[in-house]
Amino acid sequence: MCTSIVEIAEAEGWAKRGEDWFPLSRTVVAYDHARHAPLGDVITLDFVNTGLDVGARAAVELTLESARALRAALDRAIAAAEVEEAEVRGKRAA
Repeated sequence: MCTSIVEIAEAEGWAKRGEDWFPLSRTVVAYDHARHAPLGDVITLDFVNTGLDVGARAAVELTLESARALRAALDRAIAAAEVEEAEVRGKRAA
């Protein structure tokens, strides 16, 4: 099944390819058949820098179940980080 499910988000961070790190410019999230993983349809995460060569990317193919677990883990980590950041900012303001 080919789908047209693609979401693009600007990204600020870094990714690693081989021994080298490169800055990110965007993240592409798609749902389609796997290109490399021996799986059926997958959620693909592509972390890229569009200003660099084509190889400036880090890609992941996840089953829907794994993508859901990742989303939940991200939600928990972000919530905890927001509490931590609020505490740090609160202490600095005092």
